[in-house]
Amino acid sequence: MSAPTVKRAARDAQDNTVFRRIARAGYAANGVVHILVGVVFVVVAFGGDGESDQAGAFKAVGAAPLGFVGLWLIAITLWALGAYHALEGILAWGGDAARKWGRRVAQWGQAVAFIAVGVLAAAVAIGARPDPDEAAEDASRGVLAIPGGPFILGAIGVGIGIAGIAFVVMGVRRSFRNRMTIPDSALGASVTALGVAGFVAKGIALLIVAVLLIVAAVRVDPEGAGGLDAAVDALIAMRYGPPLVASVGVGLIAYGIFCLFRAPYADL
Repeated sequence: MSAPTVKRAARDAQDNTVFRRIARAGYAANGVVHILVGVVFVVVAFGGDGESDQAGAFKAVGAAPLGFVGLWLIAITLWALGAYHALEGILAWGGDAARKWGRRVAQWGQAVAFIAVGVLAAAVAIGARPDPDEAAEDASRGVLAIPGGPFILGAIGVGIGIAGIAFVVMGVRRSFRNRMTIPDSALGASVTALGVAGFVAKGIALLIVAVLLIVAAVRVDPEGAGGLDAAVDALIAMRYGPPLVASVGVGLIAYGIFCLFRAPYADL
């Protein structure tokens, strides 16, 4: 199949009204997940118990009456949003080859992230009880066992760290507004403020995970790797850790609320 034919098919898919509406709903689903994770962050900061990651959020949803229905809705809408970003990568236009491929990699990275979270939601919906921290440790152990493993694990940590920095920069520079049509009103200003706080908080959370992976690579210790839940445990043990965890939690809640507004305002 030729490149023009592929792009034409991708453009036709993007132009489908139903598909775009489901993809928009994916932003709202992503918002719900971040709100739940943020709430658990705050609860843990004040001494409570909970799994402060996406799997924990999905288990909480699944425990509610008809929760499996909510999980499937989250999964389907996130898959649609991931597919939309994948199509955006195919349709990347303008600029030289380097900039075009940079946009493609960014779009495809977002596609993988949304689809992966959707798969996690679907897995919990059918009864799985995943432990991301244990999975991260197992994966890190496998990576460290191969030649050059510590360098590979460290590179993964650096990659996640770069993503975290990108989120912080997007929040500080308010560049997230470039792909949205935010009304010029008091409501629009509030949405922007939520976006700033949310992007910075999400970036900080990713940076913490990155640090854990890099430390595990340097020490050649897979037990040091982990996801958000492990990151929270590491922070709580530090001086002034609880206030920091609570602050990040509030920021994630802000990001989740921002995503709810992003659903109607995103330029799709």
